[in-house]
Amino acid sequence: MALGPRRAVTAHMVLRVSSVTLTPLFVLGVGIAVDLWVYVDAKRRADSGSPVVFEAGSLVIATPAAWAVGCLILWIWFFPLYLTTRR
Repeated sequence: MALGPRRAVTAHMVLRVSSVTLTPLFVLGVGIAVDLWVYVDAKRRADSGSPVVFEAGSLVIATPAAWAVGCLILWIWFFPLYLTTRR
């Protein structure tokens, strides 16, 4: 049973990745980097005695972990909120 000619795997074939694959990975990487920055910045501010606190009715966001989780889940809303609240 003949399988046909075998082709050698070249580096060109292995490294060929489309932008359709790379774009979501890039966006994910930027999102994780921003979330890490939010956590580190909020922790540094909390440790220095001036925490970043947002209060609206019964909603209170006051800990670095809360800011990081909020940015991770609802980045489009929490990240701008963090930037305006930290000033």
